[in-house]
Amino acid sequence: MATTKTKKSVNIRPLGDRVLIQRVEAEEKTAGGILLPESAKEKPKEGIVIAIGDGKTLDSGEKTKFAVSKGDRVLFTSYAGTEVKHDGETYLVMREDDILAIVG
Repeated sequence: MATTKTKKSVNIRPLGDRVLIQRVEAEEKTAGGILLPESAKEKPKEGIVIAIGDGKTLDSGEKTKFAVSKGDRVLFTSYAGTEVKHDGETYLVMREDDILAIVG
């Protein structure tokens, strides 16, 4: 199973309907037990929600509520988000629409 290491708190706060995600680490070996070199590992399309914005502002002035919350393990599209490096860690900032599912 893929794992991720998260810090206690991150000083990045997404705006609007954006979400901060930390990718889970890529699998080290295949299901058959073959070890994969770094160049052969596919970037996982799965991660942990680290922070969420305050929601999209509607025409009425109200804010939308998020379907995901901090700590959720999610699946997202292949080319979702913008990669951001902060304090030696790599994160993705993406719109909530790029999240496909919550893994539970």
